[in-house]
Amino acid sequence: MIGFVAWTEEKAPRRAGESAILRMRFLEVRLLRRKNTPAAVLRRRAAGAAKKLQKVGVTRAVFPEAFPYEAIFAKYGVFPVEVMRLYRSIAGEWLRAELANRGISGATRVAVCADHLTGELVRAVTELCLRYRYVLLDIPDGGEELARQLRREFGVSLLLRPATAQVEAAEALLLFAPRPELHCAVTLPLYDGAPIPAHVALNVPVQEERTPHDCRRDQLFAALCSAGALRAEQIEVRVS
Repeated sequence: MIGFVAWTEEKAPRRAGESAILRMRFLEVRLLRRKNTPAAVLRRRAAGAAKKLQKVGVTRAVFPEAFPYEAIFAKYGVFPVEVMRLYRSIAGEWLRAELANRGISGATRVAVCADHLTGELVRAVTELCLRYRYVLLDIPDGGEELARQLRREFGVSLLLRPATAQVEAAEALLLFAPRPELHCAVTLPLYDGAPIPAHVALNVPVQEERTPHDCRRDQLFAALCSAGALRAEQIEVRVS
């Protein structure tokens, strides 16, 4: 089961309790925090909450926004829900939002960089080829069969192993692997360990009233998608 960590201004329950979000069950722990609660007290409460989750075998949890005590939970083997797989699954929608925010439209050139071909990469490249006229795939090996399939089934082109100048001339760059030497107007970091830009916000319009806002929404949606309680295509991406 996935944990759910939340602040509360009321007396916190002594034990972890089950809660449900979109029919998915979470094991919830609450940390009492009032206006003048000392940081040392909050750290002790965070450790106590982490022990509760550890005791029942929880290793992943959804945390509040800007939660300062994730390292304390990590000491007890409780880590944030991994989110990068979610961002890769919504890469097309994320890119659309970024381009719209910058007023970029038309025959956009999109470059994708990766170290090897994966199912996630194939899905993302296929979606991009159907949305944009020019898609470039910078990958050391492979991709020929994918390019043939895209042309055969959809009549779209995929340029493999473009020159650096061609990649940097694109309006957008999707990084499935780090490429610190490359720079584009819009860059989406999609590799494990990449930082998520603070200006990205996720929503589920059809379920907004049933999804809490006082948590890391990407962690919550990643957990829900992994459990089948939410579909990636239901997620709306907003950027500021």
